[in-house]
Amino acid sequence: MDKFFHSVYLDEDLCMGCINCIKRCPTQAIRVRHGKACITSKFCIDCGECVRICSHHAKLIRRDTIDVIHNYKYTVALPAPSLYSQFNNLDDVNIVLTALIYLGFDDVFEVSAAAELVSAASRKYVEAHREKWPLISTACPSVVRLIRVRFPNLIDHLLPLNPPVEVAARLARKRAVERTGLKPEEIGIVFISPCPSKVTFVQSPLGVEHSGVDNVIAIKDIYPMMLPEMKRAEKNPKELAMSGKIGVGWGGTGGEAGGLITDSYLAADGIENVIRVLEDLEDEKFGHLQFIELNACNGGCVGGVLTIENPYVAKAKLKRLNKYMPVSLTHLDDYEGAELDWTTPVQYEPVFRLGKSFSESISMLNRVEALCNEFPGLDCGACGAPTCRALAEDIVRGDATKDYCIPYLKNHIHKLSNNYMAILDSLNDQETAASINVGLMKDYVRNLAEEISLLDARLEEQNAGVKNKMPDDDADTESGAGGATSAARSSDSLPGAAPARRSDSPDATPGRDGSAQSVQNSRAQIAQASRAAEDEKYAATLRSGCPNGGDCEHCQQICPYY
Repeated sequence: MDKFFHSVYLDEDLCMGCINCIKRCPTQAIRVRHGKACITSKFCIDCGECVRICSHHAKLIRRDTIDVIHNYKYTVALPAPSLYSQFNNLDDVNIVLTALIYLGFDDVFEVSAAAELVSAASRKYVEAHREKWPLISTACPSVVRLIRVRFPNLIDHLLPLNPPVEVAARLARKRAVERTGLKPEEIGIVFISPCPSKVTFVQSPLGVEHSGVDNVIAIKDIYPMMLPEMKRAEKNPKELAMSGKIGVGWGGTGGEAGGLITDSYLAADGIENVIRVLEDLEDEKFGHLQFIELNACNGGCVGGVLTIENPYVAKAKLKRLNKYMPVSLTHLDDYEGAELDWTTPVQYEPVFRLGKSFSESISMLNRVEALCNEFPGLDCGACGAPTCRALAEDIVRGDATKDYCIPYLKNHIHKLSNNYMAILDSLNDQETAASINVGLMKDYVRNLAEEISLLDARLEEQNAGVKNKMPDDDADTESGAGGATSAARSSDSLPGAAPARRSDSPDATPGRDGSAQSVQNSRAQIAQASRAAEDEKYAATLRSGCPNGGDCEHCQQICPYY
């Protein structure tokens, strides 16, 4: 089993190489390389934020379709509590459960019923283990994975109980075997999920060796199929509900903590808020809390990326539905054999460690700090990494070079041109040949400085939010003004060609004497070989540092300075 299996993946054909996802990812697991986003598997926690933010729909989620019910002799649907919050004016969950039967499932087992069992077991565990206060909920797999890779000191505070979906799957299969007499493998347990995190849990579970869930269908996929069936179900709904307020309340933020029947808790939702809470908890900023409920999605599971409704509207619907429900319908005494406890401990995965040993990590960390001091600290994302520090870590790991940083490259060109001019100004113009070579170099550097000036202007315009189009009459020489260097700006400045000359260049002004004009006319013949070699060397340097091998289109797509 792959411990870094992921349900979120990239469709490269749809990816435009923008930097939205790298800025949104809470674990900095995404980079833009060669014009396409790429996900670092060991950093990803499958929270689905990249799916939510991608305007090109290039981030996709692996999941099953309803056709999987034909693969088994008997199928059981496990509806998540958040499913109920997707429908308007719902006052009886039996309508939803009956609609699932009409869709082709043989039976349904509410995940909210298992949630009531987990709530009861949590109350007992929290009370019996005061030395571990505050205990952290393990219902959200993304939160558990985040703690596993980033907060190793908090692993001991994890509540070692299976999430409700896993408890429901095992109980549903056991009940189906008793009712039908079929073999366990002939029964299909299908979870209706609000998020990719639980899809990943099924394939790579935490706390257990293997999940009891066989397939996962997204709420957004089954929602349109259920609407006509719910109209049928309204006429004569079957009595299938097994849970009350406590279980259904798990669908929104605070529902799990509310099931503990205590005021000594903290509930946070949204991955940024979750990280902030975990950082404060690691710094021992919280006092006498008993329990901390954390959900990666805004609003809780109702805010999952595989749902339909706005998370806050869905949360209000869930609250309204709870008014008409009993407190609880499922009790531990009725399920003595329920498998609630973890069988496999969660272990720290040091994926963010720089070196293989402590001393090597310290050395590499010092290099990271030195690189951060060299970079401008803009965190612009033009290099394909979310922050300057992330780029520095990539460089130390050997996954990038300093030339990935466009502002750094621009400053380097500035220094290079200044050094050239200083050297050339110090030369003595005593021989004609020497004069010709010096003039050529001055002309080249002068044009380079002009190109940099245009780049500076573009940067200033971008920072000010100004988007001006270059004049049409300059299109031939400046059609690629969005490029980082003159080598990628036009066909006249490709490797092996002389720098483009401008009408305002001193060499082009009228009134020059005949010898000067002669020098200009003989320049190509005298310096052609050296010039081509220099240009090719310079272009090779750019290509080696450019993520897309010198393709200007890449820079136009990802660089915010254009």
